[in-house]
Amino acid sequence: MGNIQKTYDVAFKKKAVDFYLKTGMGYRRSGNELGIDPTMLRRWVNHFQKEGIAGLEEKRGKVRGIGVGRPKVRPEDPEAKIKRLEAENALLKKLLKM
Repeated sequence: MGNIQKTYDVAFKKKAVDFYLKTGMGYRRSGNELGIDPTMLRRWVNHFQKEGIAGLEEKRGKVRGIGVGRPKVRPEDPEAKIKRLEAENALLKKLLKM
């Protein structure tokens, strides 16, 4: 079985980042003081410095942009399908006559 990943809210992350930045301690010592992994604290500080408070929000499971992921497929209604196929046939007939 895998480890259960603990998630932290934005307020706690912000508090941890502020603690690190104000005290001037290293990542390892600050992480031990707060009871979190120093690597995680380093990642939070980097995200905060690059993106501000938005960098501390949870990103897992969120869509990053338009067109990401599998496209949504709706079944084509029969009448629209017939019209599309008739148009394709007409185009092909026109091309064959040329």
